[in-house]
Amino acid sequence: MNLLILGAGGQVGRALSERVGEAGRSFDRTACDICNPANVVRVLATPQITAVVNCAAYTAVDRAESEPERAFAVNAGGAEIVARTAAARGLPVIHLSTDYVYSGTGAAPHCEDEPCAARNVYGASKAAGDAAVARANPAHLVLRVSWVFGVHGTNFVKTMLRLGRERSELRIVADQIGGPTEARDIADAVIALAAACRRPGFAAWGTYHFAGLPSTSWYGFAEAIFAQARGPRPRLAAIASGDYPTPAARPLNSALDCGRIREVFGLKQPDWRKSLRRVLATLGEMTR
Repeated sequence: MNLLILGAGGQVGRALSERVGEAGRSFDRTACDICNPANVVRVLATPQITAVVNCAAYTAVDRAESEPERAFAVNAGGAEIVARTAAARGLPVIHLSTDYVYSGTGAAPHCEDEPCAARNVYGASKAAGDAAVARANPAHLVLRVSWVFGVHGTNFVKTMLRLGRERSELRIVADQIGGPTEARDIADAVIALAAACRRPGFAAWGTYHFAGLPSTSWYGFAEAIFAQARGPRPRLAAIASGDYPTPAARPLNSALDCGRIREVFGLKQPDWRKSLRRVLATLGEMTR
């Protein structure tokens, strides 16, 4: 298996590059801008590739509200360029997506067949990208994940650790529910998908969910972080989304039904609490 990884500078891209090692060729945004067709054609000409993994995305959720053209250019236009170029080479594409494509209403976890109804520009741009990938390359696997955290990049865990050293009290949203998912767990799932789609007769293309268990709130996630992390433990105050206004509206329910990926690929949802301990240990932030 030889994976070509686009967006290798992000959380999942870096974790995936580390996990595959010499079995991967990695390109960050500087090495390959997915909005540039010539760049994509050039890197996909790399010999002996067995699958293309697109981790590249515009992920500035709030800034996307004032930069919708840029968000759609990367998340929809760039994704289509990658999928179309891969199809021209006869290569499958694995495309990373998000829980933000859904409305976030209701109490039940979202299923893959549920219509997309994003509440913000970022989610709408990712939904458009998912549809574009499916049109451009029949051999596609769209993997929707949620609440990504890990060792690399900017994420909720690292933000909490930083703010915990700066403030005595933190106000944390408690009415948004989702499944925190560690970047390395996502990387391992991508590797499993890439291996499966090489099997003769594989035809289970389409969209899948992969998210950590159990579902929790941002407040619950923060409680778990500070229960394990060394250093100061600020007071945590639970607040409603309306008490913390942001330019982009967030879904209240980001829980994902992951039954399909378990049934087709045998992949179980990871326990994010165990993954959190691993991340804190790697960052040198564990209490013991």
